[in-house]
Amino acid sequence: MSAPQLIIFDCDGVLVDSEIIAAEVQAELLSDAGYPMEAAELAERFAGLTWQDILLTIERESQLPLSASLMDKAEKLLDQKLKNEVQIIDDIAEVVDALHLPKCICSNSTSRRLEMMLKRVELYDSFAPNIFSAREVGTKKNKPAPDVFLYAAKKFDVAPENVMVIEDSTHGVQGARAAGMRVIGFTGASHTYYTHADKLMEAGAETVISRHKDLPAVIEALSSWSDI
Repeated sequence: MSAPQLIIFDCDGVLVDSEIIAAEVQAELLSDAGYPMEAAELAERFAGLTWQDILLTIERESQLPLSASLMDKAEKLLDQKLKNEVQIIDDIAEVVDALHLPKCICSNSTSRRLEMMLKRVELYDSFAPNIFSAREVGTKKNKPAPDVFLYAAKKFDVAPENVMVIEDSTHGVQGARAAGMRVIGFTGASHTYYTHADKLMEAGAETVISRHKDLPAVIEALSSWSDI
């Protein structure tokens, strides 16, 4: 494989340190609803999934009916905390500026939330208008479905095998691999856990980095050989 023709970044946990904030809000609400869970456990199990998918999974596993009001309550609380607290991941602004390759974002977050977070950390202009919310484009299927990745590749007129994806969640890695793309795992956000890198590799990442400053060299190294 020569140099990739498109770099796709996930947003939450890759560009912005938002997954831990979401896990804290969601774990507290679940605990109050009768399903005790620590933020660290929630982040490990469900990072990358939508709140709706998390609730549906927990309902199936526990047979505990969860109030529909948890949907709106979590979204409002999370939006408020993200607006005031979310931080950029170290070194990503410099790395994005230095990458002279087409790039975009594919995320399970809504476009409204993506715009809010990216503007807060001053990354919005580095990607706009190529910021794709899985639930709002194409088939509107969330990751781990591959659809949003394929949508982005089609927009850029790039074959999937010529795309490199940066993902922090196993669900995102699985979706990108299902799309036929190569994946670099990332474990540099606050929600990372002891076996995080191993889980990303098991899901299909070719390698894992914990610092964005290593990304250009890793892309160059992976460009010299193909795993697909």
